[in-house]
Amino acid sequence: MIGPQTRELRRGWTTGACATAAVKAALMRLWGGAFPARVSLILPRGEVPEWELAHRETGAGWAEAGVVKDAGDDPDVTHGCLVIARVAPSGGGVVFRAGVGVGTVTRPGLPVAVGEAAINPVPRQMMIAEVEALAAEHGEAPDVEITLSIPGGAEIAGRTWNPRLGIVGGLSVLGTTGVVRPFSCAAWIASIHRGIDVARAEGLDHVAGTTGAQSERAVQARFGLPDFGMLDMGDFVGGLVKYLCRHPVPRLTVGGGMAKMAKLGQGARDLHSARNQVDFDRLALSCGVADVAGARTVLEAYGMVGPPLAEVIAQEALRELRQMVAKTDIAVDVVVCDRAGAILAVAQ
Repeated sequence: MIGPQTRELRRGWTTGACATAAVKAALMRLWGGAFPARVSLILPRGEVPEWELAHRETGAGWAEAGVVKDAGDDPDVTHGCLVIARVAPSGGGVVFRAGVGVGTVTRPGLPVAVGEAAINPVPRQMMIAEVEALAAEHGEAPDVEITLSIPGGAEIAGRTWNPRLGIVGGLSVLGTTGVVRPFSCAAWIASIHRGIDVARAEGLDHVAGTTGAQSERAVQARFGLPDFGMLDMGDFVGGLVKYLCRHPVPRLTVGGGMAKMAKLGQGARDLHSARNQVDFDRLALSCGVADVAGARTVLEAYGMVGPPLAEVIAQEALRELRQMVAKTDIAVDVVVCDRAGAILAVAQ
């Protein structure tokens, strides 16, 4: 029998760190005359990763370098992508452009202005710092146009939040520390935050956080919300509501399956099965059916009680949600769905 996994999960490097490494290598060719065999960076928290170049190309007045993103043991959709930076003289200062596979911002509310390449502020700062350091070293003016490309990025972006955030044409270049920490959930929660920012900037007065694709379709159809009003919160209802309390939208709907909504009603803020379980004794008291205490799943309990169980779960989830937003004016409601996306109960 295979024993438990004890190996420490391997960290990786963000798209922003990879892009900065590519910029550094390209500038070394443009101003120093030769590409390095490998390129390293000092990241914001002191880590010093090193990359081999996977792409080199030059032309009249420009140089291009690329590195392959290694996300470590994190299930990052951009793991293995080639991140390419082309550098050339600019008319003044550092200018960022979106190349093939890098998105462009089309909606307000993001940390980058509408019309700009979807390159977040910290990666921009990292690249500007490398431009300034290398310009000083080689006696050059720090006036550089940086064009970032990620071949295949447009297709990959369809599996991310980018389309509903109004980022078109490809991926975002992200990262605040340069480091991808496996299964930290930070990227998912950050995407929830950006989704709320976009909804607020668009003046939307109603958003919905859902646990999966089926509940998302059901809730969106019921309320007629636009795509950018749908927040794929997954298991992170606590992260969603906490941010909304600081950046409110007038109305929030939370939708999900019976089991996850039952956990919410019992006080869970993280709805993942590995971190929180349904208390069936408590569920039995709530619905007034003693046999539910012996159920192994919420679906089994539903077979004992029927539709009234979904109503109880919805009401308890609503009560808990109201407590979470008690210091705000946010109106909340709950939608409970089955696995096929049919609505079983609504509480408001």
